[in-house]
Amino acid sequence: MSEKERRGELGELKIANDVVGIIAGLAATEVPGVAGMSGGIAGGIAEMLGHRNLSKGVKVDVGEHECVVDLFVIIEYGYSIPEVAQQIQENVKRTIEVMTGLDVMEVNLHVLGVHFPQEKKTEEAQVVPAAPRGK
Repeated sequence: MSEKERRGELGELKIANDVVGIIAGLAATEVPGVAGMSGGIAGGIAEMLGHRNLSKGVKVDVGEHECVVDLFVIIEYGYSIPEVAQQIQENVKRTIEVMTGLDVMEVNLHVLGVHFPQEKKTEEAQVVPAAPRGK
């Protein structure tokens, strides 16, 4: 596991990638319009994850003093995707920088689907995956 290290007057500070990932996941799910996080393209839209495993749907690359974050999210139907995306990026960047002291170089957002609430009392929801891009 890669860790961010700092040597100070009193000793070393090490921040694990998983810690930065959890911070990013929490910051992303705080934004109104985020239905959940997804495991990414490899897992497709397997399951929507709540607060149980916040590092799912988050990929973090930590350098010596900076990091890059990739988030895989599902957006609630009815919200403006560009507005929610901007709020997620700003909240994740600010939260990581305040909590860790790392410079966040990029917050890349991957919208993998839209959450459509059903009108049934069971409160089940349907997720429609976004169309894959050709490469």
